[in-house]
Amino acid sequence: MDLSLYWGEFLTIAAVHLLAVASPGPDFAIVLKHSINYGRRCAMITSIGVGAAILLHVTYSLLGIGLLLKTNPLLFKIFSYVAAAYLIYIAIGALRSSAPDNKDRTQHGSNVNQISDKKAFTVGFLTNGLNPKATLFFLSVFAVAVSADTPNSIKLIYGLYLAFATGVWFCFLSYLLSTRKVRTFISQYSHWFDRVMGAVLLLLAAKLVLA
Repeated sequence: MDLSLYWGEFLTIAAVHLLAVASPGPDFAIVLKHSINYGRRCAMITSIGVGAAILLHVTYSLLGIGLLLKTNPLLFKIFSYVAAAYLIYIAIGALRSSAPDNKDRTQHGSNVNQISDKKAFTVGFLTNGLNPKATLFFLSVFAVAVSADTPNSIKLIYGLYLAFATGVWFCFLSYLLSTRKVRTFISQYSHWFDRVMGAVLLLLAAKLVLA
């Protein structure tokens, strides 16, 4: 198999993905929230969860489930409502946050109350994995940029790259948002950032349902 035949497809997919992943959305909001509230480690694990969920969308596309979502408005609506309900659940927790006491913070300005690695990964995975628009995005990319003659093994390589690139992007974002200077500034107003993120998640949930 001559892999050089697929460089054009790969570069097209990589460019489109770069533009998409850099756009603010539910993934960005949840990574930002975890960076502010729980620190770098938690945010990076959440980012890995987001990246892993990309494989779910790629699998949907390869198995034809994405096409089923696209052609079945009722099924798409059900997925949208489930995703919106999950975003609302996270948003309510963020909106209910209160101003922290000094004694509730560690020396580095992070909250003592942490979430487990498993929960951080799960939140990232579900935030991306339940989003039907992400599935349709990958379905569209594969339909437009990838030839029908391209073997599924090559498409899987594309998917692995997309998952890896997404995880790396959000891990980089987590690193930037959790540097000492940024966190020291943000920690003073963390409850307000939380509430803003809650409002953003509510708007994203509404957009999912109303679109």
